[in-house]
Amino acid sequence: MRVNAEKIPLETDQGIIESEERRWGLPLREVYKHGLSFYKDKDGKAMHLSYEDKLKLVAYTQQTAHGPLDVTSASPLGVLDVIGRDRRAAWQNLGQMSQIQAMTGFVHTLDRLCPLFRPYLEAIQKDMEAKKQEEINKEREEKSHKDLENRIILEKEKQQCNKLTEDQQVQRIKDALNVQSYDQFLEYARQQFPGNFDQQAVLIRQLQDQHYQQYIQQLAVDERLAKSNISCLEDKENIEVTKDCNSNDTENVVDSKAMQTTEKPEISDYNDESREDEGESEIDDGLPAVEEARMWTRSEVDEFKESARANGGMLTIGHGETVTIRVPTHSRARSICWEFATDHYDIGFGLHFEWSKSTTSEVTVHVSESDDEDEGDDDDDADEEYTIQNNSDPEVGSGKRVSNTPRPLVSLIVPIYRRDCHTEVYAGSHTYPGEGVYLLKFDNTYSLWRSKTLYYKVYYIQ
Repeated sequence: MRVNAEKIPLETDQGIIESEERRWGLPLREVYKHGLSFYKDKDGKAMHLSYEDKLKLVAYTQQTAHGPLDVTSASPLGVLDVIGRDRRAAWQNLGQMSQIQAMTGFVHTLDRLCPLFRPYLEAIQKDMEAKKQEEINKEREEKSHKDLENRIILEKEKQQCNKLTEDQQVQRIKDALNVQSYDQFLEYARQQFPGNFDQQAVLIRQLQDQHYQQYIQQLAVDERLAKSNISCLEDKENIEVTKDCNSNDTENVVDSKAMQTTEKPEISDYNDESREDEGESEIDDGLPAVEEARMWTRSEVDEFKESARANGGMLTIGHGETVTIRVPTHSRARSICWEFATDHYDIGFGLHFEWSKSTTSEVTVHVSESDDEDEGDDDDDADEEYTIQNNSDPEVGSGKRVSNTPRPLVSLIVPIYRRDCHTEVYAGSHTYPGEGVYLLKFDNTYSLWRSKTLYYKVYYIQ
C-alpha cells in the first residue's frame, strides 16, 4: 500500500522539530537544506523520479519558501504552460500546511523515493562529528599548551624566589661575619694604606670575601669530621660486639652453631645431597661470627644497566654455569657494596667470605660448570703439593693423589637462591669481618638452555 507523503501527523511544529531531530540526528532545517542540495545535484543522475513525484517535491519547496498559495496574488500563467499549472495545482493541494510540515514532507518523500539519501545524511553527520571532535582536540591542545606555559612561568617564578631566598641567606651570613670582623679589617687596611680611603675600602671588601669563603670551607670540614666521628663510634661498637662474642663460653657457641644449621637450609633453594656434603667441608662453624648482610632493591633497572655496561661490569653466564666474582678486602675500607641485575630472566645469588689473604687487590671472575666449585684451585694449581696414599685394593690402583695444601675456610653470609633481578636492581652491603676475599656467586646451574646476561657493580665504603 502506498502512503501519501502529504498526510503529515497533526502535531505542533515544535513537536515535529524534536521528533525529526531524534530521527536524523541533525536539526530539521539542516536536513532539509542537505536534502534540497541532494535533490538538485542527483536528479537525473543517481535517481530518476516520476513526473508526479517531482511535482510533490517542488510543491513542498514552494510551501516552505513562500507559505500557502495565494491565488489572487499569483502571477497569471500562459495558455500553453502545462507544467506551471500542474506545479501550482500540487502546491495548492498542500492547503494551509506550515513551513515545518512542508520541510518534513519533503524530507520524508525524498527518503522514500531515493534510498541513497539516508547514507548521504549519515556521511554528513559523521563528517560534522569528526570536525567537532577535531575542534575539541584542538581546544584541549591549546588548553594543555597554555597550562604548560603557566607551569613553566610558575616554575621560573619559584626558582627566582628560591634564588632570592638563597641570596638572602648568603647575604645574612656575610652581614653577620662583616659585623664581627669589620673593626679588625679596618685597622689592618689603615695600616696598609694610611690616608687612602679608596684603597682601604677595596682591601676591606677583599678581606671580607676571603673570610666568607674560609667560613664556608670550615663548615664543610666540620661536617666531614662529624660523619667520621659517627663512623668511628660504629666501628667501636662493632669491635665491642665482636669481643663479647669471642668471650662467650663453649655452650653458647654450640647453641649458635645449632641455630645456624637449622636456619640456613630453610632459605636456600638449591639443597641437594652433594651440596650438603661439600658445604660441610668448606664452611667451618668455628670461625668468628659474621654479621648479616644488608640487602635492598630499587626500580631503576635500565639506568643501572647502562651505567654498569659503561663501567665494564657486564658478563654472560652460560646455561648450567656458575660465575664467582672474587673481591679481596681493601685495607682502607670497612665494608663492601654490590648491585646487580639481569636481562629477561632471574638468577641465583649468594655471598661467601673466604678467610684467606689474597696476593692481589684486583677483582677476578671465575667460571665453572657447578655452583660448588673450589675457588682455591683456580688461583694457583701449580703451587699445590700432593702426596700419594697407598691403597691395598688392586682394583682401585696403587695410590691416590691427595693435596697437602689446606683448603681456605669459608663463611656463609647469604645463601644462594633465585632473585628476580630482571625486574629490579638487587643491592646490598656487608661490613668486613676481617681480612679475606668475598665470593659473589651467580648460579645458573638450574637453567638447562638459557644463558643470562649479568650487569654488576662492586665497590668499597671507607
